[in-house]
Amino acid sequence: MIFPRFDPETWVGLATVLVFYVVGFLHVLHALMHVRTAQGTIAWVISLLAMPFVAIPLYWVLGRTRFDGDVGWRRSKDARLRQLAEDMHERLRRYEVELPGDDMFERVARVLGGLPFTKGNGIDLLIDGKETFGRIFDVIGKAENYLCVNFYIVKNDEVGRRFQQAMIERARAGVRVYFLFDEIGSHKLPGKYLRELEEAGVECHSFGVNRFWWSRFQLNFRNHRKIVIADGKVAFLGGLNVGDEYLGRDRKFGLWRDTHVELRGPTVQAVQLVFLEDWYWAANEMPDLRWETEPEDADQTVAVIPTGPADPADSWQLIVAEAANSAREKLWIASPYFVPDEGVLTALLAAVIRGVDVRILIPERADQLLVWLSAFSYYEQSIPYGMRIFRYHKGFLHQKVMLVDTRLAAVGTANLDNRSFRLNFEIMAFCADPAFVDEVTWMLVEDFRHAREATMDEFNERPLWFRLACRAARLMAPVQ
Repeated sequence: MIFPRFDPETWVGLATVLVFYVVGFLHVLHALMHVRTAQGTIAWVISLLAMPFVAIPLYWVLGRTRFDGDVGWRRSKDARLRQLAEDMHERLRRYEVELPGDDMFERVARVLGGLPFTKGNGIDLLIDGKETFGRIFDVIGKAENYLCVNFYIVKNDEVGRRFQQAMIERARAGVRVYFLFDEIGSHKLPGKYLRELEEAGVECHSFGVNRFWWSRFQLNFRNHRKIVIADGKVAFLGGLNVGDEYLGRDRKFGLWRDTHVELRGPTVQAVQLVFLEDWYWAANEMPDLRWETEPEDADQTVAVIPTGPADPADSWQLIVAEAANSAREKLWIASPYFVPDEGVLTALLAAVIRGVDVRILIPERADQLLVWLSAFSYYEQSIPYGMRIFRYHKGFLHQKVMLVDTRLAAVGTANLDNRSFRLNFEIMAFCADPAFVDEVTWMLVEDFRHAREATMDEFNERPLWFRLACRAARLMAPVQ
């Protein structure tokens, strides 16, 4: 066989192309084994085979949807952490309760979240930034032994600096302060901000999954939790990060509609375990925390459900689907993003067909263009069947709240999108107390008063280019 005569540069070019296609094929094998969804797998396989030069770098950054280094890894590698978790579960057992009737949500919460519903808790609804930060700063100022702080976004603005000074003041008073932040969400946080904390004695760590050479390019996995714990007695979680916009100071959005909760009682220990596992991953150390449980006179029933990409299944997706499957009267969900996958959308539609009042409350205005456009593409699959979509117009809606009939209400950090289903570390507090459920119900009723109901006409009457943009944006849902 006579090979064509090419100059050396041409041979190098051909060899480079061949190497890219071979490496692309190897990445295809990895995608077949590790990408969670069929749609995502197909998209990566086609891209890696058709244009490996572009797809391979993107796969390094966005390709992984399984995170094997979290809770299971930590508990299996560290006997102290495993024993501590077992001891805490044993303490919680005396407060464990079963939900009334044939409600299977209790079992779902236990299996997926690993933590039971417990009695003897106190839970307060905090419905805006002023109320939330007021309570958090008050509790921080009274902390005597330690503070655990974990936020997805911390900004170096007026609220952020006030938060910084509150931690510094407690650290100088002898209180141990553990500050954890997500390295992607808080990427703009200046080094000076952290140095000032560390100089005052605050222990600071970023939650980054890129601890090894093979994961250094991965940006998919983010710690989206927002947690504050004081002395193991009081805990906060919900939708608010640390920034001025959460007090309505954003020039673009004005009022920022968000929700947090304050927890007391045995459920605080569950929140604390979630923080400890995240801290151990980031810092490779276990702080000495208080694990005694003290019941509250309010005696409210609460379960804390953490979810994330290390779970064997897509836990938050299954929880939303179970909420839809178990609903008999109403299922109201407030989320800044409405990008459900097929499983969740099917469960929501099945609930509608059974006669359940399914309402989705989302913002009128966009903070992230792709997910805002994607929501429109679900109109024709939901509104004609009776699902009601409301768009909040009194500022920007950022809360993550769920109401199931008159029996369950949830507040936390998880959105109705792929990131929360599969890629983010989230935490939700579910409460079965009638008084709390009523409070959440009336809060959402007030929110619906400041929202308009979406119709098919508003989508069909949009220009063709807009409808095409919505369809195109939906194709990017797995990485939004």
